[in-house]
Amino acid sequence: MHRIMDGNYIERDITAVVLEAAKYFPVVCITGPRQSGKTTLIRHIFPEYVRYSLEDLQVRNYARTDPVAFLNQTEQGMVLDEVHRVPELLSYIQGIVDERPGRRFVLSGSSNFMLLRSVSQSLAGRVGLFDLLPMSMHETSEQTGGKSLDELLLDGLYPAICSGKNVSRLYYPAYVRTYLDRDVRELVNVKDLMQFNTFLQLCAGRIGSLFNASELAAEVGVSSHTVTSWLSVLEASYVVMLLRPYSANTTKRLVKSPKLYFCDTGLACHLLGIESVEQLTRDKMRGHLFENLIVMEALKGQFNRGRQNSLYFYRDSNKNEIDLLACEGGMMSGFEIKSAMTYHTDFSKQLKQMGALVTAPVGRRAVVYAGEMENTQAEVQLLNYRHFSLDSPFPALQA
Repeated sequence: MHRIMDGNYIERDITAVVLEAAKYFPVVCITGPRQSGKTTLIRHIFPEYVRYSLEDLQVRNYARTDPVAFLNQTEQGMVLDEVHRVPELLSYIQGIVDERPGRRFVLSGSSNFMLLRSVSQSLAGRVGLFDLLPMSMHETSEQTGGKSLDELLLDGLYPAICSGKNVSRLYYPAYVRTYLDRDVRELVNVKDLMQFNTFLQLCAGRIGSLFNASELAAEVGVSSHTVTSWLSVLEASYVVMLLRPYSANTTKRLVKSPKLYFCDTGLACHLLGIESVEQLTRDKMRGHLFENLIVMEALKGQFNRGRQNSLYFYRDSNKNEIDLLACEGGMMSGFEIKSAMTYHTDFSKQLKQMGALVTAPVGRRAVVYAGEMENTQAEVQLLNYRHFSLDSPFPALQA
């Protein structure tokens, strides 16, 4: 059970692994989408550290003009938010932690590409790296437990929504204008912002589908190179994630294109123009949004344990397909994702053949769906979506 602190704070699953890393690394770096709760998390688990936001122009100017004085303002721990705005600080941090092993720094940023490239160059071997995505169903079981599936999909799982500080119909339009449009301008030369927003909306309409840059470019009216560049910006900004196809040394003809998902279904619903539960219930994208929810829950589960993304999907030329594969501990687990409330035996068909499709040893196999009937003892488990986890069939029910 997750306790709520300071009235609205919801404890994050990633806390334990971040605190463990802080014992062994002089620098901890947490990246993730804007408003995913990075600053709030850091304040709660490192309350004694002095915090500086490099979004602040005065702070940024001080850091650039006199980095040594800036970093030596305290002998205690220091938190630097949006540190990718002054990447030259990282080289100075390297010198400080090498000379003074007791110094500690916590870095955060919302640009995966810009920050991680700088960190990997300057702080190799000295930094513990973590990704913080919007909240999981496990973390918010107390807040979202009373919501219907459609309400959950429509609202999404950003902390501001889950804690009751905002509502989805106001939050996501402001999020796009305030964060996405600004970040895009900084990361790539977008000449026509309306054209880019059209691209965003078309991406939302392709959730769970194979990404085809040429096809999308023709619809937007730009080159496929531009589409690929824009997509890399969305991925680096944690707006979308690409689920890679499973591949191995095999004679099977496997699909090579990734599948596209959004990091939050609430944002995706906004981009799709879905404004109410009634509209979502009959929308053709509902099943894709449900699949999006489960794929992202799996990714959050890996990131919250400090692991790398090892998720895939399977599809070959013989129309064999498995929605989600998770490689953990040398085993490959498979999951079929269905938004239906009634189980059909066809849901398990591909999972039962999984041993012949993948080369790795097969672990768990489960159908994740919207129905209430469950069976965790069968060859292919049957799970209600609220109980889905890579760790355990019923994490939310454990003490």
